[in-house]
Amino acid sequence: MLKDITIGQFFPGNSLIHRLDPRFKIVITFIFIIMLFVGSSPLGLLLGGIFTVYAITVSRIKLKLFVKSIKPIMPFLIITAILNLFFISDGDVYFKWRFFKITSGGIKTSIFMIVRIVFLIAGTSLLTYTTSPIALTDAIERLLSPLKKVKFPVHELAMMMTIALRFIPTLIEETDKIMSAQKARGAEIDSGSLMARAKNVVSILIPLFISSFRRAEELATAMECRCYNGGEGRTRLRQLKSNRTDYAALAVTLIFLAAVIAINIIF
Repeated sequence: MLKDITIGQFFPGNSLIHRLDPRFKIVITFIFIIMLFVGSSPLGLLLGGIFTVYAITVSRIKLKLFVKSIKPIMPFLIITAILNLFFISDGDVYFKWRFFKITSGGIKTSIFMIVRIVFLIAGTSLLTYTTSPIALTDAIERLLSPLKKVKFPVHELAMMMTIALRFIPTLIEETDKIMSAQKARGAEIDSGSLMARAKNVVSILIPLFISSFRRAEELATAMECRCYNGGEGRTRLRQLKSNRTDYAALAVTLIFLAAVIAINIIF
């Protein structure tokens, strides 16, 4: 299960999405999120789905990776869908038992919520799948650079966000190793009552926290040895340069957003 989590991983490639300026990719991702939540009709969500499928196809990343990114949140999706299904009372009533109701509004909200979250996870995962951590740091720093005028620690924030993303796969791998070690010692992590499983989690969390602090200290020492002192005066090997393709991708995204807004107004 843990190996299915692909958040924060980067898969090198030479597709159109890989070659886009990371600054534009971040902006396009935010527009895409707005597009999904603005779309309040089936046709609006369909346009969001078409955009997502097209972006995945152009990126040339295997579909199973996106399926893996969605698998870990399936329990959350199911629970949220059930809550929406039984506790939203808008529309025609199809089933009623005590205070539980299944209505047309509840079914619509549940379906819309599941579809939105699936598209959201797939679309936002594409950002980290096609952008290296270094490029992502530079892009976030450039986009937030106006905040430097008010003494906001832009570089430090960008660095922390990127390091956090970068170490998600490492921590998942470390958790998997700890679980395997505990099982080899006879610990029953995946069986027993809910309380027993909760207690067994402690035997995983403590070594994981110790390992995380050790990795953080090693990273800090390595950065100090390389004379790292923040973003001031640093030079960059790869300069971020935009071209016509970046502006074209942004224009296509804005057209999709405008189409979704137009559909909401018309329908």
